[in-house]
Amino acid sequence: MSAGPRRIVCLSAETTETLYLLGEEDRIVGISGFTVRPPRARHEKLKISGFTSAKIERIVELEPDLVLGFSNLQADIAAELARKGLEVHIFNQRSVEQILDFIGMLGRMVGATDRARALIDRLRGGLEAARRAALALPYRPRVYFEEWDDPLISGIRWTAELIGIAGGEDCFPDLSARTGAKDRIIADPLEVVRRAPEVLIASWCGKKFDRRRVLERSGWQDVPAVRHGRLFEIKSCDILQPGPAALSDGLRQLRAIITQCAQEMANPGAAASGANYADSAASSGRPEWP
Repeated sequence: MSAGPRRIVCLSAETTETLYLLGEEDRIVGISGFTVRPPRARHEKLKISGFTSAKIERIVELEPDLVLGFSNLQADIAAELARKGLEVHIFNQRSVEQILDFIGMLGRMVGATDRARALIDRLRGGLEAARRAALALPYRPRVYFEEWDDPLISGIRWTAELIGIAGGEDCFPDLSARTGAKDRIIADPLEVVRRAPEVLIASWCGKKFDRRRVLERSGWQDVPAVRHGRLFEIKSCDILQPGPAALSDGLRQLRAIITQCAQEMANPGAAASGANYADSAASSGRPEWP
């Protein structure tokens, strides 16, 4: 093992995934209970936190020389651990470029600069391939990305950027630039109707998407996405963690959905069912991990 911190606690899932991808998983002594990538991490590592909660004393007992977290949502945990004398670093990436910068910084922190650069290059290659493919689409559908259903919360910045890269147009660009989820609340659900998304993609932060609840929303029968059955789900672990997952599996699923919807809208006679869309998106978004 190279120089750098040797006992790392990861309070959020993307740091765990990235360290595994860099081949530095032996440094990890504790992870978030929301970690699913790679699957073996849940069996190999001790779960010591949720997202906004953590087992503070258990973390202290692990004697980490670095604790990694994400965003203002984990600021209170970070402050408490810092008061316990621990070294803490909070990442705050919100855009595609910031996610790539996060990977590079984490690589430098653990002495894996070359491997981090190779991972960044691979992810950039996927982003560029998606941009090129999007240029050939016959149509760019308007996409509403729903991060939560009650209240309605539109997608965070990196999801909006990935929608654009995949060939769609985000319906709420004015909200996606805002940092906090509470700042992306759509106060009037009929605003979605007014913006007339042609595709709806839901990722309800770990809660299973319920298509029927969308169909029952008052006034939403006039939303093109609802009228034509273009309602899809991408699991939050694939798109809402600001790390490699979003730029790989998340992007692949976005591309599959947007590409098929664009082709249908350009060729109405070749329309496929929503179930076929979902199947295609899932197969196109094969996970990085076996």
